[in-house]
Amino acid sequence: MSHSTTKKKKSASGMGNIRKKTKTVKGKEYTWWEARYTEGYDPGTGEQIQRSISGKTQKEVAQKLKEKLSDLDKGTYVAPCKMTVGAWLESWLTGYLVNLKAMTKQTYMIEVKTHLQPSLGAVKLENLDTHTIQKFYNHLYEDIGLSPKTIKNIHGILHAALEQAVANHYIRHNPTNGCKLPKIKKAEINALEPDEMERFLQEALEDPYCNLFIVALFTGMRESELIGLSWDNVDFSTGTITVRQQLQCLNGEYFMSTPKNGKERTICVAPVVMDILKQEQQKQQKAKQQARNLWNNPFNLVFTDALGKNLVRRTVVKHFKAVTKRAGLDEKVRFHDLRHTYAVAALCAGDDIKTVQENLGHATAAFTLDVYGHITKKMQQDSANRMQKVYENLANKKHQKTSP
Repeated sequence: MSHSTTKKKKSASGMGNIRKKTKTVKGKEYTWWEARYTEGYDPGTGEQIQRSISGKTQKEVAQKLKEKLSDLDKGTYVAPCKMTVGAWLESWLTGYLVNLKAMTKQTYMIEVKTHLQPSLGAVKLENLDTHTIQKFYNHLYEDIGLSPKTIKNIHGILHAALEQAVANHYIRHNPTNGCKLPKIKKAEINALEPDEMERFLQEALEDPYCNLFIVALFTGMRESELIGLSWDNVDFSTGTITVRQQLQCLNGEYFMSTPKNGKERTICVAPVVMDILKQEQQKQQKAKQQARNLWNNPFNLVFTDALGKNLVRRTVVKHFKAVTKRAGLDEKVRFHDLRHTYAVAALCAGDDIKTVQENLGHATAAFTLDVYGHITKKMQQDSANRMQKVYENLANKKHQKTSP
């Protein structure tokens, strides 16, 4: 049997109406302090919206009440939110990701289900603090062994969700802002050396995907952009390729998506690339004639199988690995390194960083510089060495003229 009583106690000046409350449960008495305040008025009924604050001591409740009333006066008040982090993440995933690409949205959902909800889902949204999140990140890094890059991605998802919670006035500030993330090490750039490029091209000529590999090497296009390239975006008259789309697969279904940063770009390519594409076009025409009614190329793709269907990424990689093995290249070389090879070759050939950035489809030239900074530093040193030789040649000629 339990009963509760409420005892009024005169509040100190400016503290408002604070009451001491007691409750007896199975013969044991529990005591706490409670204050009530008016949050505002219900827009529908016009009635006051009452909120309560509780705490172990009168002083604690008085301080909380003072803060609430101050926030109401300043217009910074945030109503108490009983929603859990897990409930908010579910709501955020279903209601606020309308502008994201399907693949990105799926990645968000996986990270939420795999890491965020199991560890933070039961915490009340308004109680989630920086220290709790920091311990979560440390656990992912030290105990689970996730990479700094993956943790940064998880942080980005949680940060975005909590930013929306702030905008919705569920919480006052974003507790992820004060967190420290493990340092990300720059990925090693495995660009092919000139002799390795030569060996790669020699072996690629023996592969059915030869033309795709050559276009990749001399344009720097991403794999998804290459297998999603359509004839509509190849202009033989101007010698250009416009990258407007990439082919993606979600739950076994293939679909077209915009390029990685959402912007299309036009690449003015070397004549050899156009020659290769003309060869591919002729090859495709023959395949189409042989396939007859079985031919099916709904996206008008440049690179297809014998029946017009899109290429599968894992199959492309399988062929690529076979070529690199025959060429005696390092096992660590990836298809993506053809993109790095193009960038390094372009910079070494004298292309300015802005041109390389636009051809690669990077969001900014600063990002391109960050990725290939070691190349530009080497180029600067080479330039300095060349200028030193120019000076030495001039100095030698002057010395020869003044010699008796």
